[in-house]
Amino acid sequence: MDKGHALPQDIRDLRHCLRMKSKYAILLVFVVALVIIEKENNIISRVSDKLKQAPQPLMEVNSTDPGLVLSENGSLLSLSELDSAFSQLKSRLQNVTLQLGGTREPTVAQGPRRHVLLMATTRTGSSFVGEFFNQQGNIFYLFEPLWHIERTVSFEPGGANAVGSALVYRDVLKQLLLCDLYILENFITPFPEEHLTPYMFRRGSSRSLCEDPVCTPFVKKVFEKYHCKNRRCGPLNITLAAEACLHKNHMALKTVRIRQLEFLRPLVEDPRLDMRIIQLVRDPRAVLASRIVAFSGKYETWKKWQKEQLLNEDEVQRLRGNCESIRLSAELGLRQPAWLRGRYMLIRYEDIARSPLQNAKEMYRFAGISLTPQVEEWIQKNTQAPQDSNGIYSTQKNSSEQFEKWRFSIPFKLARVVQSVCGPAMSLFGYKLASDQETLTNRSISLLEERRAFWIT
Repeated sequence: MDKGHALPQDIRDLRHCLRMKSKYAILLVFVVALVIIEKENNIISRVSDKLKQAPQPLMEVNSTDPGLVLSENGSLLSLSELDSAFSQLKSRLQNVTLQLGGTREPTVAQGPRRHVLLMATTRTGSSFVGEFFNQQGNIFYLFEPLWHIERTVSFEPGGANAVGSALVYRDVLKQLLLCDLYILENFITPFPEEHLTPYMFRRGSSRSLCEDPVCTPFVKKVFEKYHCKNRRCGPLNITLAAEACLHKNHMALKTVRIRQLEFLRPLVEDPRLDMRIIQLVRDPRAVLASRIVAFSGKYETWKKWQKEQLLNEDEVQRLRGNCESIRLSAELGLRQPAWLRGRYMLIRYEDIARSPLQNAKEMYRFAGISLTPQVEEWIQKNTQAPQDSNGIYSTQKNSSEQFEKWRFSIPFKLARVVQSVCGPAMSLFGYKLASDQETLTNRSISLLEERRAFWIT
C-alpha cells in the first residue's frame, strides 16, 4: 500500500486510541470518586456489622484495633453503568445521604460556611460555652447529638473495640456537620415515624430546633421529655430541621463524646467542611468535684473515700486515662501539624469564666465568624447571675465567682489523688498543685498560671 495513503489511517487510528484512553481515564477518575463516596456513605453500615443495638454506653478511651479493618469487595462497572453513575455524581458529592424535599434542591446559605466543633468532657463548662454559639442567629447549633449513639450502640464481645466508637462518632458527626440530620434516625429510640420524633435529646438546648420553621404548631399533647423551653412545639420534624441547617450561614456542634483529636483528621481534610475545633479544658480537680455532685451514683466510690474508706484502684486508673486522653489530644494540637494549622484552638474554662466576653470574641475571631450584639447581650445577662440561684445544669451563673467554688467542696485527700494521676495534664494546661488543705481553700493563692487562649495561625 502506498505510504501516502497509510499515514492518514495511522493518524486516525492514533487519534481513536487517544480518544479511548482519555475516555477511560475520565471514567476511571469517576469510578474512584464513586468508590470513595460509597465508602463514606456505607462506613457506618459496615461498622454496624460488628455492632448490636443495646442500651449500653460505648468505650470512653479511643484506641487502635486492627480487627476493625474490613475488606472491600467490589467490581468494575460497565460503560453504560458508568455513564449513569456520572450523572449522579454531582448530587451525591453534595451530601452522600441527605435527600431533602424529594427531587427539589434546597437553597443553601451563600458565602464561606464554617463548621465549629466544641470538643470537651463532662462538667467542664461546655454547655455554658456552647451558648456562645447557640445564641448567634446565623449559626445552626446542636447540643450533644452524639448522646443518642452512646445510648443505643455497643460492640459485640470479641469484635471491634473502642476505636469502633471513635469511628462511629466521627462519621455520624461528619454527616451532622453536613446537615444530614437523618443519620440520627438510626439511633433515636423509639424509631422516628415519617421523620418525626419527640425524643431528640435536649432539644430545648438548641435554639435552631425551637424556632420557626422547625417549631411546628402544637396540635395535640405528645410526651416530649426534652421539649423547647420558651415555646410549645410539635414533635421535631427532622426534614424541617435539616433544611433549616442548610439555610443557616454556619454550623456549630457541642460534644463531650469525642476524645482523640487525631480521629478528626478526615473531617478537617474533607473539602466539604471548613472545620474549626475548639478544645475546652478545665482543672481536673474541679471536674471531679462537679461530677461527684452531678453524677452522684457513678461516683459513689469517691464519696466513700471521703469517709476514710479505701478508694477503688479502677476508679483511679479511669481518672488517669481520662486525663491522659485529654492531654494527648491537646499536645497533638499544640504541635501544630499542617492539617490542623489555623483549625485548632485550646482554651481553659477558667479563663472564659473570668473574662467571658473577651474570650467569646477570641473564639469567634478564631472561627472566622462575626460576633453579633445578640451574643454580647446574652453573655452580659447570663454571667452576672446571683450566686447559688441556679441548678447544676444551668448556663446562668456569676462566672467570675463560681469557677473556684470547687476548692471548698472537695477534701484535700481527693485533690491530692487527682494531682498525682493528672499531674502531666495539669502542668500542660497551667494548673498549679496545692500542697495542703489550707492552700486549697485560700482564694488569695491562685491555682492558675496566667495563660491565654492558644490557636494556630
